[in-house]
Order: sequence, then C-alpha cells, then structure tokens
Amino acid sequence: MTKKRALLSVSDKTGVAEFAAGLQAIGYELVSTGGTARALREAGLPCTEVAEITGFPECLDGRVKTLHPAIHAGLLAVRGNPAHMAQLEALGLAPIDLVAINLYPFRATVERAGVTLEQAVENIDIGGPTMLRAAAKNYQDVAVLVDPNDYGEVLQALQAGGLTLEKKAALARKVFAHTAAYDALIADWLAAQAGEDPLQSQTFTRTYEKLQDLRYGENPHQAAAFYRELGRDLSGTVAAARQLQGKELSFNNINDAAGALALLSEFEGPAVVAVKHANPCGVGLADDIAEAYRRAYASDPVSIFGGIVAANREVSPEMAQLFSEIFLEIVVAPAFSQGALTLLSKKKNLRLLELPGLLNGAPAGGLDLKRVAGGLLVQGTDDVVLREADLRVVTDRAPSEAELEQLKFAFTVVKHVRSNGIVLASGGATVGIGPGQTNRVTALELAIRYAGDRVAGSVMGSDAFFPFPDCVEAAHRAGITAIIQPGGSVNDKLSIEKCNEYGIAMVFTGLRHFKH
Repeated sequence: MTKKRALLSVSDKTGVAEFAAGLQAIGYELVSTGGTARALREAGLPCTEVAEITGFPECLDGRVKTLHPAIHAGLLAVRGNPAHMAQLEALGLAPIDLVAINLYPFRATVERAGVTLEQAVENIDIGGPTMLRAAAKNYQDVAVLVDPNDYGEVLQALQAGGLTLEKKAALARKVFAHTAAYDALIADWLAAQAGEDPLQSQTFTRTYEKLQDLRYGENPHQAAAFYRELGRDLSGTVAAARQLQGKELSFNNINDAAGALALLSEFEGPAVVAVKHANPCGVGLADDIAEAYRRAYASDPVSIFGGIVAANREVSPEMAQLFSEIFLEIVVAPAFSQGALTLLSKKKNLRLLELPGLLNGAPAGGLDLKRVAGGLLVQGTDDVVLREADLRVVTDRAPSEAELEQLKFAFTVVKHVRSNGIVLASGGATVGIGPGQTNRVTALELAIRYAGDRVAGSVMGSDAFFPFPDCVEAAHRAGITAIIQPGGSVNDKLSIEKCNEYGIAMVFTGLRHFKH
C-alpha cells in the first residue's frame, strides 16, 4: 500500500509539530517547505522538502516553491479516475492526501504602524492559496486544513479510521471562505492605498471577523453574531471595547452603544450621551464630566432608565455613585478609576466597556452599509455636522452668541436622531428630543412634551427643512427662541416670515442630516 502523504506549510506554527507527529505515527510521509520544515526537524520529525519532490529549487527569494505540477497534480488527481492515476504513475508523481496551510500574515503586516507598500506586497501569499484551493476543489480525496484549531479533531478522526466526506466538505468550505476573505482584504487595502473611491467599483467586498456569537438578535427568535471589520482603524468603536464586567452584550446593546459612540465622537470637551432604542435621550456638556452626566440625565430621567451611557472622560467614584442610583444596561468610557470599579462591581449585571480610543474620537472616513432585501446600500459616512462658512442668518433677528452656541449643539445632536428628528437644547444639554416621526411637527410636539417647563427659552435643531410654517408656530407657542435647520424648502419664505413675526432667530445650515 502506498504511503499517504501530508503537505504542511504554515506561517502560524501553532500546534503544527504535534499535528505532524500524530500524522507520522499513523503512517503519513511529511512534506514541507522552508520554515515549517525547520520547525518539524527541530521537533525531531523527518520531512521531505518540496524541492525534493519538484526537482526544482525555491527561487526568487521564495516567491516560487510550490507552484509546480508535481505538487498540484498530486492535489488535483481524482483517485477514482483511472486516467488521472495512470497519468500520475507515468509522470512519476504521487498523490498528496492531506494539506495543512495557513497564509502569509498580510493582515498583521498592514496593521503595523508605518508599513510600506513593498512590505505589504511581499506578504501577499501566492502558493498557499493556490494549494488550498486545489486541495479544496478535490476535497473528496484530499483533507485540507487552514485553521490550527482543526488539527486535533482531524487527527483524532484519522486515528479512528478516517474523515467522513461531510467533514472533508466542511473543511473545504472553510478554505474557500478563508481565501475569499484573504483576497478581499488585500483588494481593499491596495485600493485604499491608491485612494480609489470604493463606490466606483463594480463589485463590493469587505472582510469581517467574528468577535462573538450573540444570544439572539433584536428579538429572541432571531439568531445573531457580532463581526468586526478588518483592514481599518477601529479605535473609538464598540468593536475595540474591552468589557470589564457584566452580562454578555446583546445585539441591541451593541447597536445602541455604537450609536452613542458616534454621537459622543462629535465632542472634544467633557460630554455624556445617553441612548435608548438607538436614539439619544439625553446629551450633556460641561467642564466637569460628572456635571455633564447630570445634565444628560436631567434631559430625560425616564427614558434613560435601562439605557446606555457613554462618557468621553474617565469615570470617577462620583460618577459611579450617580450611575448606581438607576438601572443602566451599559456604561462606556475611556477608563474607570479603581474607586469607580469598586462601587460599580456591586451591580453585577451592569456592563462596563473600557474604550481608550474615545479620547481620540471616531476613526475618520469609512462607509455606511444598509442591508436591504436583494442588495446592499452603500454610502459615505455622514462625517460633517455643519460648515461655518455656510451658516446663514435668514431672519431679521440674529441669534445671540449664547443662542448660536446652543443651536450648533442642537444641530450636532439631531444629526444622530432618527428622522424626522427635532432636538431642543438649553444650557449645554438637550431638554427634549423628538425622534423618528412621520412628520416634523409631530416630532417637535413630542420634543416639547419631553421638555415640559424647560422648553421656554430653549433653541431648536431640525435635521431637515420645514415644509410648512407649522413648526415655527408650535415653537412660538412653546417659548422657543431660536431655530437652526438646513433650509431649502419651497416654503422657506413662509417659515422665515413667521419667525420674524414672533421675533424668533433662524439660521440655515445648507446641510441636511436624514438618519433612517
């Protein structure tokens, strides 16, 4: 009986010597390349170099070593095809029955600071993916492994008599998923280096890596998992957070935390954002982070219950004491003092997420993806709030300096509110938020209701223009003193006239912020 042959060529040497020893013990001949061959020999395992099989030395600094018919014929020959086997015999070639390969570390290379294009290109694997795909194509006859975590299970099955066809097929599918992700990451990185607009490509590929399985999705009957994007800066995002305590994050937790972080990244000074059901329910700014939280809490002390709080400064014992007075799902911050951790450890289910990157804001650029049935909507991120040069006072009365500061704050927050969205602000905090309504005046009425007595003297931000002057009329009745909105309606003149009639200052931004 011809001895079975295993080809091992791995960048990640984890467990390979033990796996090879197990293969040799059940009768496999070991074939390997450069670094892997050295590792096996250092472990006391004899192996045959690929060059001995091909009769051709490695060349071009190792760029060419396994790209040879002696290797690929051994991988692709169908054992049940007499013509294939006769050709192997005539050529003096032998089948390869098992392949264990992992690829040059392209991802690790491009994630290093200061990596050059030349360094990245040299870490694009050619022979590895070719062998993996060849073996996976012929999975009925060849066992192919790309993940060291599979070594133990495969070896155990081989020791017990062999791998089932179903297991070989599963290993092959894993290979094709792996090589597809590998190539997609290379394509994305090279395109980014060239400054190409991803929206000009006729195909869209992105690579994501599973961070964790989730208990369920938005509802208990929906399966879910959380994946992080590869090939981009994730600092300041929930994907980079370290959980210090509490229950596992849920689908809704992660979605809400991402929304809170996106809004929090708009502010450089001490700021706190509270989010509930994907909408901000309170935002506070102050010189002191504890005071910022008090302002955010006061914005809507009902909705914050069971919500998510994100702060862009270290959580102090004072803040921790405030957090412990209500039920919160998550607190996200760049750091937690030891005193804060001691206090919050009493709330076992409260999830604490440490995210040092919050101090640097969110990563710039990127794409916004929305899955729809049958396709994917892709757009650039909405990374501009307003442009100072575009601000235009359109009423007889200009806002005071204090009003203008609050208007800019309200417009910043409303950018992150589901449309139609209205934000009322006063004194560095939101006092009323009306999110996700089918008409703008209802969103305003909701914000006014949330604000209660605090509405008088507040300012209003709207994510889009007023199609009718009804919002101005409602604002006047509530005591709102100034409005900021994009402008651009055919009825702008009517709204401006109403503002002038009531002495309300209004500023146009020229920028709309729909969020659907």
